[in-house]
Amino acid sequence: MLSHLPILQVILPLLGAPACLILWRPRIAWAFSFFISALAFIISGLLLKQVWQGGEIVYALGGWEAPWGIEYRIDLLNAFLLLIVSGLSTVVLAGARQSVAREIPAEKQTLFYVAWLLCLAGQLGILATGDAFNVFVFLEISSLSTYTLISLSRQREALWAAFQYLIVGTIGATFVLIGIGLMYMMTGTLNMADLAQRLPEVADTRTVFAAYAFIIVGVCLKLALFPLHAWLPNAYTFAPSVVTAFLAATATKVAVYLLIRFSFTVFGKDFSTFDVPLHSIFIGLGLIAVFSASTVAIMQRNIKRAIAYSSVAQIGYMIIGLGLGSVLGLQATLLHLFNHALMKGALFMAMVAMMLRIGGITVDDIAGLGKRMPVTALAFVTGGLSLIGVPLTVGFVSKWYLVSAAFSQGMWLVALLVVLGSLLAVMYIWRLVEIMYFRESPEQAPRGEAPLTVLLPLLLLVLGNIYFGIDTRLPVSVTEAAASSLLVEAYQGVQVGGAK
Repeated sequence: MLSHLPILQVILPLLGAPACLILWRPRIAWAFSFFISALAFIISGLLLKQVWQGGEIVYALGGWEAPWGIEYRIDLLNAFLLLIVSGLSTVVLAGARQSVAREIPAEKQTLFYVAWLLCLAGQLGILATGDAFNVFVFLEISSLSTYTLISLSRQREALWAAFQYLIVGTIGATFVLIGIGLMYMMTGTLNMADLAQRLPEVADTRTVFAAYAFIIVGVCLKLALFPLHAWLPNAYTFAPSVVTAFLAATATKVAVYLLIRFSFTVFGKDFSTFDVPLHSIFIGLGLIAVFSASTVAIMQRNIKRAIAYSSVAQIGYMIIGLGLGSVLGLQATLLHLFNHALMKGALFMAMVAMMLRIGGITVDDIAGLGKRMPVTALAFVTGGLSLIGVPLTVGFVSKWYLVSAAFSQGMWLVALLVVLGSLLAVMYIWRLVEIMYFRESPEQAPRGEAPLTVLLPLLLLVLGNIYFGIDTRLPVSVTEAAASSLLVEAYQGVQVGGAK
């Protein structure tokens, strides 16, 4: 059974989704979905352990060896991301039942869990597969289910947000498909490992450059990299609260993975620097995203929208690390993938608790929340401190590595701007803290905490923000090994191309 873990990782949620339709009662569908997600999390942990101890895992579907057949290829990079996605899905699902019952019509709740499992299967499939066309297939599975999850909210604005995301997502997926088709036209293969060997032979052709451009733009649309981020604030704001928590913690991480996988493994690290200084462009766009999105977040009255804009800023930090192109820079990006999942999971789960108890998340709704819901308010503040990058939280760890990576390459200005960008986060987080603790609450405002089933997952995420901010051995060791491995592969690809 252990030899089949790569395919079980994807097939369990993929088969579990239609099984939810049989379990028509929402409570049973929730329990089943949580069970499937928890199994996927356990499998992810076992895969990470296997890769850490024994190296890369290659699994040929149906016994057909690549490039004739489709293979799943698990290394430290995607094993780490599999753990993040399945883990956050499990934690958020644990506290989802009552929020789903409140925010989604009863007749659509079972459909919600079907779409959730499909979205999870799509994301895990993107991470596990070693076939470029399979990436597109799983990208569409996760995207279509995401549009559904967003649109199921009781708010009418959710339909427009889902439609807006559908248009942008379809354009992005089309760009990715065109890029994959151009690569196939030039190499005759869709296997990523095989592409990495064959692309250097035709690296100087316009077709390959066009393929890379299409893939980068398509993935950046999915990633919500500035200025391609317009869909994200509405999607996060009007989606059901647990959907926002799930997507913020996982979806953008999968898109960053694709950017890393194609840039470093398939095309090679230095491919994009031949004619276009893409690394410098990434650093520039990342910095603009940090400052522009953080500035907009300060002015928002809806808390979900403010934290949604902060996600655009945090994506900017990841892209800056990617643009630095060093082992330390790439490690900072991978660390921030993990840390951002924890901090955004905690922040949006706190909003799940707020929605359940007080029914709104505007600045007026949370006035005096520190006295009315002290545990939830403290959890939100802790997540906010991690977002800022305060020492002893996970946010500090990844920003420290990012600043160190910039310093190591003599980019003092970039390091300074990263620190200044964090100060902007202080402004919009402190504004919310001031409202929660120093403003009087309305006389008839609801009091009391959310149910324990919501508080426990929230507290688990908060503890994760603190624990991994103090004991950094697991994320630092895994990301360091993954970053080093990626850059070795990238350089080997360039050398093979040069020799030929």
